[in-house]
Amino acid sequence: MRLGTLWQGHRRRRQILVVTLVAVLAAAFIPACAGTQDDGNTWVGTWATSPVVLPPPRDGTPQGLGPAARIQDQTVRQIVHTSIGGSAVRVAVTNLFGSQPLEIGAAHVALRVDGASIDAETARPLQFGGQPTVTIAAGSMVVSDAVELSVPALADLAIDLYLPGDSSADAAGATFHAGALTTNYLSTTGDHTGAVELPVEDTFQSWFYLLRVEVMAPEGSPVIVTLGDSITDGTASTSDTNSRWPDFLARRLVARPGDTPPAVLNVGIAGNRVLSDNAGLALFRQNADAPPLPPPNPNAQFGPSARSRFDREVLRQPGVTHVIVLESINDIGMAFESESPTVEELIAGHMSLIESAHTQGLKIYGGTLTPFEGAFYFRDVGETKREAFNEWIRTSGAYDAVIDFDAAVRDPEQPSKFQEAYHSGDWLHPSDEGYRIMAEAIDLTLFDR
Repeated sequence: MRLGTLWQGHRRRRQILVVTLVAVLAAAFIPACAGTQDDGNTWVGTWATSPVVLPPPRDGTPQGLGPAARIQDQTVRQIVHTSIGGSAVRVAVTNLFGSQPLEIGAAHVALRVDGASIDAETARPLQFGGQPTVTIAAGSMVVSDAVELSVPALADLAIDLYLPGDSSADAAGATFHAGALTTNYLSTTGDHTGAVELPVEDTFQSWFYLLRVEVMAPEGSPVIVTLGDSITDGTASTSDTNSRWPDFLARRLVARPGDTPPAVLNVGIAGNRVLSDNAGLALFRQNADAPPLPPPNPNAQFGPSARSRFDREVLRQPGVTHVIVLESINDIGMAFESESPTVEELIAGHMSLIESAHTQGLKIYGGTLTPFEGAFYFRDVGETKREAFNEWIRTSGAYDAVIDFDAAVRDPEQPSKFQEAYHSGDWLHPSDEGYRIMAEAIDLTLFDR
């Protein structure tokens, strides 16, 4: 028994050594093969989103989240808007919150012409390790092989994924981003990847299984990650117009003369908080029209806390150099009358983000919280917290710089409220013009190389 045990242990160690050597050799091979860095260029993100869980339908009925809650043997054509351009492209696909493997039967990328139509001359099939299909393990992600494609800045890319399985079959739910504010397309049955005119069965305003799009850009190109809640996600802005404040920021940066502009990656999640994971819609049950309770999944609806997702969604973005944080209005508002979280707790949460960014050598800028008097969860105790927290951001020097979004959009006669033209009607989310004004408040020299 003893000798057998020793031999089994020795064999396991040999197997581990072989696997390790293969992994090392593969890692050494990838840069030369995939063009990770070539002739002074490198891979950086041009677009990103932050995934959450879409719970599977109950009794065959989608949980109030609109069309395409179920994808079965169909192709999804999803539109993403680049921030910077590049000479080649690759796509990151994720099964982060799945509990079973996700099969991608085919994938494709092209420049979008209009609606669900693509430019045939830019059409490129995507492969994964030289194969046209890939199976993504639960909790994992993959990056496609690089394809040569001249990707313009501020352009619409159409990314096709053929999903031969059934997205609702995973008991954990689908990995998606709810608030795309972009019309995406669900095909009739079958693989229609690369079709110039997609046979559209339905449309939806979410992104399924997409994580990031990368382009080959000059080495040293700055990459800005905007971390936030619905105000960064662009809630209440006009769909299909790219009117989130990070979109306006990207346009300002591209228009500025000089070197390759910084990329802008938006990882906002509507309802997100710095200190707490998803509380779902249960928080709003004190409203008369409260919807049904969602499942108690910390990754659903409002997503994991900014603290818990910071490493994955900020620090691991390729080429990241700068972070803008605009978050905590939900920490305050969702507390309603409660004294907790306190301002001190909010500050501690933000300090943890700052320390993580500084550990990686990143510049991190703090945005002041915009007004919310008139919003459904406004309370006087919350306004007191907001004012105290903004005072800390402005005066503490903890962030490398301050972006005073509050001062840009508040009513000078009633500083606890938005200016009339700058809110969308709910006194919480900006209008398109409000988002534009927020972007105008950002000093672009903060991102100089």
